[in-house]
Amino acid sequence: MSDDIDAKIAAQRANLESTLDAIENKLNVPMQVSRYADKAKVAYNENPTPWIVGATAVGIAVVGIVAWALFSGDE
Repeated sequence: MSDDIDAKIAAQRANLESTLDAIENKLNVPMQVSRYADKAKVAYNENPTPWIVGATAVGIAVVGIVAWALFSGDE
């Protein structure tokens, strides 16, 4: 009977350890940033076209907002 309880306790500890490791990984911001940066690099290397189009669109939007702010006539 004691061995059964010890086995259940060991299983629960392993489960808790696994859960805490998963939580730690989710809350580790530098590790998450590194993971997403690596994914972005791989995606860019596989097909850079969407990245170039997206960067161009963001650049055009920024230039448009700056131009609007400068030339809108509201003072």
